Amino acid sequence: MNFLRRLTALVKKEFLQLIRDNSSILIGAVLPLVLILIMGYGISLDVKNVPVAVVMEDFSPTAKNAVSFLDGSEYFSPRYVRTFDEGKNLMQTREVDAIIVVPVDFTKNLANRTAKIQVILYGVNNTTATAAKGYIEAGISSYNAQFYGGNISSGVVTVENRIWFNDANSSTWYFVPGLIMLISTLVGIFLTALVMAREWERGTLESIFVTPVKIFEILLSKIIPYFCVAMFGFLLCLLAARYLYEIPLHGSILVLFFATILYLFVALGIGLTISTVTKSQFLSCQVALIVGFMPSLMLTGFIFDLHSAPDWVNKIGHVLPPTYYLELLKSLFLAGNNGELIFKNCTILILYAVFFMGIALKITRKRIE
Repeated sequence: MNFLRRLTALVKKEFLQLIRDNSSILIGAVLPLVLILIMGYGISLDVKNVPVAVVMEDFSPTAKNAVSFLDGSEYFSPRYVRTFDEGKNLMQTREVDAIIVVPVDFTKNLANRTAKIQVILYGVNNTTATAAKGYIEAGISSYNAQFYGGNISSGVVTVENRIWFNDANSSTWYFVPGLIMLISTLVGIFLTALVMAREWERGTLESIFVTPVKIFEILLSKIIPYFCVAMFGFLLCLLAARYLYEIPLHGSILVLFFATILYLFVALGIGLTISTVTKSQFLSCQVALIVGFMPSLMLTGFIFDLHSAPDWVNKIGHVLPPTYYLELLKSLFLAGNNGELIFKNCTILILYAVFFMGIALKITRKRIE
């Protein structure tokens, strides 16, 4: 009874302090929504509306039909010019990313299968250039199939593409689960480290130390309010992912919540540890960014696949707790329930949660230094 009475009083104090602190509300509730809206709509690996200069040296209907795939496509924004020099000037001034030249003898050479179309790409932006090249080649291949019918050549192999776990073929579906991981990391680690360090600086904890409360009760009272704030931020992100970006949830929502709860305990434990060690708001912010935010952004598979990274980067990435939470999010959202993956990653998150909470409890001392 004494434990519950002390814990209730401490948690009530923390919630009142949280409500009065506008910065905590902004970081915990408003920032997640702002980040998922800005980054979800703003970050994309999809290349669309590629500006293309089309030089039509052959004005025949056949030649125009060969590049008709450019018109009305969401992937291209064609500009028809008279000469190659006009297209070259447009590329030099960065008004187009590609030049397509249909030579004057295109129609004549088409019948004897020697027709050529020249494609010039702006290679400074390699991602756009590679995507544009693939789009143009696909369009021309489609025209070949249409023009020659089944007589393109003997032994032609038709490739039928299928993309699993991302039916919309959208990078937004790939990014948003990573954004949820990033936001949970930011709120869990950054907010907890900042608030606890501020109390160390102001001496608020010193007045609590003179009371009969135990260290475990103090830490638990800190965890509960900020856990609630972080879960609220997660719910906002989940609603945005489902109803704004229309990302399907193929896996169990209960497993998703369970994994998020585990990861938030990990993040809160890291935040408590940072604040206890530093006891300075400025230093806590720096350490939280270096230890929590930057590795979560760069080394977890959020931006690039760890399988394509060097082996030592891959190993570092798999030391970080966010990597396992991100794997769970992507699997649950896009692929569905995978029992082996869920068990492995949840077990690792439980171990990390126990480890960091144990460290926070061990290094926090009820004394004034």
